[in-house]
Amino acid sequence: MPILNPADIPPLDLLRLTLVALAAAGGGVVNAIAGGGTLLTFPALIGLGVPPLIANATSTVALWPGTLTSFWGYRDALSGARAWTVRWALPSLLGGITGAVLLLWTPERKFADSVPWLIWGATLLFMMQAPLMRWVMGHAAAIPDGAELPPPRTGFLVYQFLVAIYGGYFGAGAGILMLAALGMMGLTNIHTMNGLKNWGGLNINIVAVLIFAVSGIVSWPIALTMAIGAAVGGMLGARMAQRVGQHWVRRAIIAIGVLAGAWTLYQ
Repeated sequence: MPILNPADIPPLDLLRLTLVALAAAGGGVVNAIAGGGTLLTFPALIGLGVPPLIANATSTVALWPGTLTSFWGYRDALSGARAWTVRWALPSLLGGITGAVLLLWTPERKFADSVPWLIWGATLLFMMQAPLMRWVMGHAAAIPDGAELPPPRTGFLVYQFLVAIYGGYFGAGAGILMLAALGMMGLTNIHTMNGLKNWGGLNINIVAVLIFAVSGIVSWPIALTMAIGAAVGGMLGARMAQRVGQHWVRRAIIAIGVLAGAWTLYQ
């Protein structure tokens, strides 16, 4: 369990609360479009002096409303996939619980030491997303748009359980790993894939949010402020995903991830 208590964090002034709300809004947009929103919110909290373990839990709680609004924005793309989503939810929930409990068992100093590597690892996943998806699409048997989705095979459910463990523990890049699996299963409609990815993230993080809330490691003033921004960003991102190119968004997130990892390592 963490040594520090969120109540020991000095209150943020209006300017800093505004900045974390904007970071959360950006995270919500990025999660809806490409995944990787934690690469904005987590370093922002670290930069404000929030201890890493508390920052991780607070970021997870704050981004969940954005995942919800983003999923709602993709709901029409999931018509005909109800039975499939039920099967995808169970390993997501179980893995999210496992990852959240593992985080609570991690000593604060050890987690702080791992922060640069977690950020760089997530950034590497983000960098690999485009070539990975191109490879996946070139080697998977495509399911025609509008066709009923076949139930996921057992191997993919096990894979989703492992991804969910990572998602409950840290989370940045989990959406990319889910998109890769969905592509290997034959899905080619990016809007359906994003909807299912957000559904998986919704289930992974709801149990993590509940566990972190009960354990008392969430800074609620910061989390609630960021949640408003994330909810707005998630809804905007779901609408923007069909109209806005991802090129410059991806470059900006990669740069932030590289610099944030270097800064936390220096610290």
